[in-house]
Amino acid sequence: MRVVAAGLLAIGLLGLSGCSTVTGWFSNDKLKPAVLETLGTKAAGRQVWSSRGDSIRFPLAITVRGDAFIVASDDGVVRALQAGDGRELWRGTIGSKISAGVGSDGRYAAAVNRDNELVVMDAGRVIWRKPLPTPAVAAPLVAGERVFLLTVDRQVLAFDVLDGRKIWELRRPGEPLTLAKAGVLLAYKDTLIAGQGPRLTGIDPLKGSVRWEASVASPRGTNEVERLADLVGPAVRQGELVCARAFQFAVGCVNAERGSAAWSRTTGGTNGIGADDQVVVGGDATDRLSAWKLSNGDLAWSADQFTYRKLSEPLLAGKTVVVGDFEGYVHFLDRDTGKTQWRLPTDGSPVVAAPVLSGTTVLVATRNGGLFAFRPE
Repeated sequence: MRVVAAGLLAIGLLGLSGCSTVTGWFSNDKLKPAVLETLGTKAAGRQVWSSRGDSIRFPLAITVRGDAFIVASDDGVVRALQAGDGRELWRGTIGSKISAGVGSDGRYAAAVNRDNELVVMDAGRVIWRKPLPTPAVAAPLVAGERVFLLTVDRQVLAFDVLDGRKIWELRRPGEPLTLAKAGVLLAYKDTLIAGQGPRLTGIDPLKGSVRWEASVASPRGTNEVERLADLVGPAVRQGELVCARAFQFAVGCVNAERGSAAWSRTTGGTNGIGADDQVVVGGDATDRLSAWKLSNGDLAWSADQFTYRKLSEPLLAGKTVVVGDFEGYVHFLDRDTGKTQWRLPTDGSPVVAAPVLSGTTVLVATRNGGLFAFRPE
């Protein structure tokens, strides 16, 4: 299995195909970020607290459990913060720098370090660590007293959360190339769902056997790089639908109850998506945002006011779309029209993780280690 690092993949795509999807990947003087529009309305929200840790240069997934955010930083520190006021509930360190994380069920938290070990903590105290067969860049999933992990070659592993005993592993016939970018791993009722190539796979979490699989995209191309269509996280679940982006090819949804494709729409892009019970929202390689109706995939709107601003994955909160950019601005858009309502600054460094919501509090993380909590009014 050959694994392609994201930067090398971008160069390969440019040389082989000239795909437009590559353009959002690297700096180019000809691709000027859009100038932010002047907003005539007064901000309809405010920052309620902030916190700072070490920098974040790995694919962080902020976990929300009840009224707490579980976060991690480069130096291996993992913290649980009260959503309402930012008060620290517990903290711990995995003892080395982090390469993927963090997943948590509220008590147990799991991350992968740069020595390629899966490390699990109980309320901030390390209880075990386990070497992995291949690297992982996706945050582990902690659920049902198990820790599930998706490796970069798209193996799925299950461990006992108490002692680290490996319970099962699922190794499927692999794609010729895989993407060194956080993949898809989430739960639907009693089914574990993992992204393997352009497919979502439903897995029995007790046995590791495949229940179903359904494609989000149908890759086409003249070579392996052009046909690379790994699913990238985060994916989102709304009712029976699980929706995800297939790298450089499509956004689509799968019915997880039936294990069948619901709809797919061809669109470029490299980041995960957001959704609510009305629309699915994602940005393409130029950072143009599009919203598709959740029910059938029809285009609801598109917005190009943020072109080349290197947007984060979006969050849908109420009737608002929340997205960060490379200058640390957090933008709040009307969910029904895509029009910008207001924006707030952070610390000037890029927003590096999908914003998350607990109650009425939105949390964003920045490259320099800033955590900023906002509350719409």
